[in-house]
Amino acid sequence: MYIVTTQQMQAAEKTADTADLSYEQMMENAGHAVAEAIAAQFDISGVRVLVLVGPGNNGGDGLVVARYLAQMGATVTVYVWQRQTNGDKNWALLDAAGVEKVMSSDSDSQAHLAHLLAESGVIVDALLGTGVSRPIEGSLAELLDQVKTVVAERRGLEEGTLVEPARPVLDSEFGPVIVAVDVPSGLNSDTGAVDPHTLTADLTVTLAAVKRGHILLSGPEVTGQLIVGEIGLTDEHYPKDVTLEMATPAKVAALLPPRPVSAHKGTFGTALLVAGSMSYTGAAILAGQAATRSGAGLVTLAPPQVIHPIVASRLAEATYIPLPHAEGAIAPEAARLLFSKLDGIDAMLIGPGLSQAAPTVAFLKEFLSGKAGLPQRTVGFRQPETETPSPDESPSIPPLIVDADALNILAGLEKWWQLLPSDCVLTPHPGEMARLMGSSIKDVQARRLEIAGEMAKRWQQVVLLKGAHTVVAAPDGRVMVLPFANPALAKAGSGDVLAGAIVGLRAQGLGAFEAAVAGAYLHGLAGELARENLGATGVIAGDLVGFLPLAIREVCGE
Repeated sequence: MYIVTTQQMQAAEKTADTADLSYEQMMENAGHAVAEAIAAQFDISGVRVLVLVGPGNNGGDGLVVARYLAQMGATVTVYVWQRQTNGDKNWALLDAAGVEKVMSSDSDSQAHLAHLLAESGVIVDALLGTGVSRPIEGSLAELLDQVKTVVAERRGLEEGTLVEPARPVLDSEFGPVIVAVDVPSGLNSDTGAVDPHTLTADLTVTLAAVKRGHILLSGPEVTGQLIVGEIGLTDEHYPKDVTLEMATPAKVAALLPPRPVSAHKGTFGTALLVAGSMSYTGAAILAGQAATRSGAGLVTLAPPQVIHPIVASRLAEATYIPLPHAEGAIAPEAARLLFSKLDGIDAMLIGPGLSQAAPTVAFLKEFLSGKAGLPQRTVGFRQPETETPSPDESPSIPPLIVDADALNILAGLEKWWQLLPSDCVLTPHPGEMARLMGSSIKDVQARRLEIAGEMAKRWQQVVLLKGAHTVVAAPDGRVMVLPFANPALAKAGSGDVLAGAIVGLRAQGLGAFEAAVAGAYLHGLAGELARENLGATGVIAGDLVGFLPLAIREVCGE
């Protein structure tokens, strides 16, 4: 599933039209796809639907949507704003479908519109499409504001109140569901900038590909649930510079390792987690639980000894390497002990809850710099079972995930990336990313897609930039965006669960990029399941651990 700019989308449609798929057929396919998506989400039989139709191709899509919804049993009215209808085939077809038409230029249009807004269960926004970037003003601004006011009144909400859940339910007591065709009118499809008059959608059915504006800046705030409707385009129609992708369940399912009935715990690898301190005991627990729930055969936790009894009491399934401690955190002398325990470890996580105490800073520098007197592994893949080290050969750093305080400590070191072995996964949130780059959070958020890719190439590591629509970038240029924007994940400990899931998958043999993508997807889906069951406000990080197995089951189609 591609993520495209407006120019790339237009180029793809032009190529298709020149080849074997006309603009007329694409519009027909688009309208049918949107109607099918609406019908799949809601029972629309007998429901009054208002379709707001604008002057361009987006409005043409809206006319087709109206026809198909009427054929599916809805009672449909189209309200047309500044559209020429003479010679419009789709306009003429509405009569046969029994669709009522109201022109904004009619003398009684305002009264008619007020009645429709008060009675409709679904309002379809097909006013403006992807090619519009100028500010909304005049009669269109008045129209959108009128719709927003009535929707807020019917829902009994103050303007700007967050509506949950993200997957809307058609409920006459709740008020109308807003469905956007391709993009909500007023959303810049390239930048994610949102016009003040934009009508926030509960559901957006975008056509053929995700638009960059859906996932950038404030785009997720107005897009709602995002569904991609197919219009007939194939990979061959897109320009060669279209490489940005959105992760899908099918892609993630293909990444997950098989679970043969003859398997034993060694089949699924051993994950080592260096995590926790007196102040952040829960981080080690959450990460360890997530690693076990993501399918690793054996999970070993290495917390500072002072918190070992607490962590062990919460995670009976793990084994433990209690580490020397100072000031409630891991001490420098832990580096040599840790190196002596690396034999047989398939993947390693370091960072959750470590703290940035001076002893831990010294420990991390010593461990990564190899001052413990042992070599570093240079290839980030699990070693074949047929290869065993010679008696005088010491284990080296396994495939590594670097998270949380380990990232913050690295950010304070000059040319920190040169300390890391190859094939690491770095998991910064925007603040940590800004520190690693020596930049600002504002700059990071303004160029999330570009920055993740640029830094992955510069640092020669996989970068997972957390946030709404998490971005995963590899040094070889691959970039994958996650489809989740969920306030339920904005809780302390959520990142620890993510890091644990990734190391669990890495231990099972997935490559660095693949483990990061799959772990982030399962984490995000677990968040969606938690929100649907508990609501965004009450979800805590521990809930995500419980929903990880259900997320895996859903992705695998079990």
